[in-house]
Amino acid sequence: LKYIGLNPIVVHGGGPDISAALQQFDIKSEFINGLRVTDKETMRVAQMVLIGKTNKEIVSLLGTKGGKGLGISGIDGKLIECRKCYTEVDGKKTDIGYVGEIVNVNAKMLDLLTKDDYIPVVAPIGVDAEGNSYNINADTVAGEIAAALEAEKLMLLTDIEGIKESKDSEEIIPVIGRKGINEMIQEKKIVGGMIPKVKSGIKAIEAGVNTVHIVDGRVPHCLLLEIFTDHGIGTMITR
Repeated sequence: LKYIGLNPIVVHGGGPDISAALQQFDIKSEFINGLRVTDKETMRVAQMVLIGKTNKEIVSLLGTKGGKGLGISGIDGKLIECRKCYTEVDGKKTDIGYVGEIVNVNAKMLDLLTKDDYIPVVAPIGVDAEGNSYNINADTVAGEIAAALEAEKLMLLTDIEGIKESKDSEEIIPVIGRKGINEMIQEKKIVGGMIPKVKSGIKAIEAGVNTVHIVDGRVPHCLLLEIFTDHGIGTMITR
């Protein structure tokens, strides 16, 4: 993508890596509404794993393929400013610890890096006004960055082929609009981890991103196949 003049920005998560590290430190993992409850100790481990391990592994892999990856987190240059996020359980506001809600993205910093031949690789850790670090859902971070940059496309790589009409359906929906996505969420045809993906996608589209693509990252050259073939291989969400 970089060779042909497109400017990719990579945003990664690291849930399985964090869970494995917490297990090693004998710290219990707890989830509420799909979000990891993150106390101070869990936050330390998450930061260590996301920035120190997962991020650098991706940068290193990009280097072996001839790319100039540059690993950063939301803390660097106040790339991702956030505040504490609460969730609702049985109608009550619930504290889930150091989980962040994004209030600002430093788009200028990413602009400078992409124009300078680098591929930014972003770990989804944000920082608040007091300098506290927060864990943030990676799909949310990707959507907010795409929105801040008014990117042409937001590509969400996952381990399923795309959005299907139902669990038992073989056919992938190639193109769907915002209204169709919202209807599928209400009808519980889109559930679990796919909800933050499509919601971050819809937010990005509302902010000016042209299209959002949900693509099976296990397929070799999936990005090229999705962008440069007529039919694509995943689901494209449009306005």
